[in-house]
Amino acid sequence: MDLEKPAESDVQDEGSSVADLEKLRDQLLSSNPSVRRQAAFNLSWMQEDGLEILKDILYGDYPKSSKTAVAYGLRKMRGRMKKMARIVFEEGLEHQDTDTRDVCRGAVSMAIEAEQRSPAEKGGNRKTPIQEIKRMRKPKKRVSHEHVRSHHKRGFNRR
Repeated sequence: MDLEKPAESDVQDEGSSVADLEKLRDQLLSSNPSVRRQAAFNLSWMQEDGLEILKDILYGDYPKSSKTAVAYGLRKMRGRMKKMARIVFEEGLEHQDTDTRDVCRGAVSMAIEAEQRSPAEKGGNRKTPIQEIKRMRKPKKRVSHEHVRSHHKRGFNRR
């Protein structure tokens, strides 16, 4: 059985993906909160790779501001990754670092509050009633036929 060598484009794609992940990881450590939050959100879309980077920063020796952004990214995970993010938070509740425990405690409480909210509070399936808009048109000016005839005689309609 012969194993195929990876195509050159696959190697390039993998290299650019690793570079993108490293860039996002560096952005999580930025001093700008918007950059940190956007990087965490972008990592939340990257499935396992994003989860690993977010988990490393959450459990590592990093500033609390970065860990808070990581929590945001983990809360934004979708599909099957949402359950894995929940497990990361639950493991973080027993972590030795107090910042990690605090961030995980806050994230778990936010998740519980979100689950307990009714659908009306969440804003889902709310339809805005369609209302008829009254037309506010000004009545047209009435022009007498005499006024039109006088302009015609003066040559205003000639080409």
